Amino acid sequence: MADRSATSHHIQHGLPFPIGPRCQDGGVNFCLFSRNARRVELLLYHTANDKDPYRTLSLDPVSNRTYHYWHVFVPGLKAGQLYAYRVDGHHDPAQGHRFNASIPLLDPYAKTIAFPQTRSKAGNGKGVPWKSVVCDMSKYNWEDDEHPRTPFSQTVIYEMHVAGFTKHPNSGVSPDKRGTYAGLIEKIPYLVDLGVTAVELLPVFQFDDKPGPQGRKDYWGYSPVSFFALHQGYSSDPTPLGSLAEFRNMVKELHKAGIEVILDVVFNHTGEGGEDGPTYSFRGIDNSVYYSLEQGNLAKYANYSGTGNTMNANHPAVRRMIIDSLHYWVKEMHVDGFRFDLASILARDHRGHIIENPPILWDIESDPILAGTKLIAEAWDAAGLYQVGTFVGDSWKEWNGKFRDDVRSFMKGDNGVIKRFASRLVGSPDIYGKDEREPEQSINFITCHDGFTLNDLVSYNSKHNEANGEDNRDGTDHNLSWNGGVEGPTDDPAIEDWRNRQIRNFFSITLLSVGAPMLSMGDEVRRTQRGNNNAYCQDNELSWFDWDLVKKNQDLFRFVRELIRMRLMRESAQQQRYPMNLREMLEQRLIAWHGVRL
Repeated sequence: MADRSATSHHIQHGLPFPIGPRCQDGGVNFCLFSRNARRVELLLYHTANDKDPYRTLSLDPVSNRTYHYWHVFVPGLKAGQLYAYRVDGHHDPAQGHRFNASIPLLDPYAKTIAFPQTRSKAGNGKGVPWKSVVCDMSKYNWEDDEHPRTPFSQTVIYEMHVAGFTKHPNSGVSPDKRGTYAGLIEKIPYLVDLGVTAVELLPVFQFDDKPGPQGRKDYWGYSPVSFFALHQGYSSDPTPLGSLAEFRNMVKELHKAGIEVILDVVFNHTGEGGEDGPTYSFRGIDNSVYYSLEQGNLAKYANYSGTGNTMNANHPAVRRMIIDSLHYWVKEMHVDGFRFDLASILARDHRGHIIENPPILWDIESDPILAGTKLIAEAWDAAGLYQVGTFVGDSWKEWNGKFRDDVRSFMKGDNGVIKRFASRLVGSPDIYGKDEREPEQSINFITCHDGFTLNDLVSYNSKHNEANGEDNRDGTDHNLSWNGGVEGPTDDPAIEDWRNRQIRNFFSITLLSVGAPMLSMGDEVRRTQRGNNNAYCQDNELSWFDWDLVKKNQDLFRFVRELIRMRLMRESAQQQRYPMNLREMLEQRLIAWHGVRL
């Protein structure tokens, strides 16, 4: 551990609540959970570029520890203070412990993170460490902002990437705001004109944009290092505290336009990866608590996420952290809902067994602060658990992967899918009709960030991921796509006419089917990734929204806009006539079929 010559002067015992840093009474109270730590140090830094702390405070295991909470109050500190922890304990991977007292660690509850000017690779105790930042969340004027509370029956979701939406040079956004929360604000009129009622943002948790193949970086953001801190790379304000105000400004302006904000949240794994991954936070604070480990070999991580590790989401301390995170985004950042990445992992215990009534999912379901918040599950995981139609709870809506696959199969002319296709049109009663659920239980989508764009779905028979540097081995081969006779772009007017009709058919099915529709960014103007169906590492024009397409394909844009308006007018009228579930709709024969014998 570091020199402790300045450890105890003027510090106080502090309180075990709230967890994380809190500005109060002329100083800052710090609290960190670690059950198995033997010693904890709080490191204070002047700047993000400092390698060594200017002050190291050792927390006494008697006076600065209550149960498993280590705490200290430091007078004189205020918002903007940079800090980290060093945590000492047994380094015994065979028993699940990976403490390393030489590595400065991020606070899991920090609201923002400061990075050195030259972004060093943290996580090994060398180089300049990343720092947590103390924030005062009370200093912001929300101007009476309120959640729009749009019913699911009148919700049209637009899945989008914060940076990719405005990063293209032709976006019309000022250069210093391209790819940022502030840049998105400038494009709100486009979203209003299109008519969507909610944006679903790909991850905005601070993530590790670690290099991918051939030096490429993570673009999508599914490698979180914090569940509270905002991703600094999406802020036009270079100061850590400035990003908080910029994100809040974005939310407030979207709300003024009647658009809800849904976050794609990743609670199933972290960016620390597998056994050989870096140590940013959780691994060094209490590895055996935060992660699910393989039974019989605690040195290895259970990997139901496909990314190297799995969060131990149903452990009481981890459950509390997840709930606290959701509370933070709703209360302090005014977010309206969440889409849970690989949500079925949250239904597993620390051994990977499926729990009939998972505590964390029921905690979320029954939490009064989250009442009225949109909860959307990606109801499967990377280890084969598939829960579409069986996900726990009453409030959860589900990404309907069967809607995507059955509609694609029908549209490409596969045999034996007419009955399934018909069911998808009316809210998938074969999946959801057994429960007293609303028709909007199903989130209907054809495309999302993961896979072909809608243009590419009708332009390519096979994936073309060579640009990812993995010899086209990555990405799914199960695309259910058809190119109409030519692979990729074509000047053949007949094929182009067919592709345009197919795209309109897909939009019509999605927007007129029973359920809550979700569109993918740029599909309304035929955005293409040139056949790449796994553009996770393509932070370039391949993934960005090309704004020249808005003019080029303005006829398609108008078509989608009018479909959305037609849908919302229909749903508004139906809302006045009958608030009923799928079973009642079928029993009262409000759905009838003509022309095809099922």
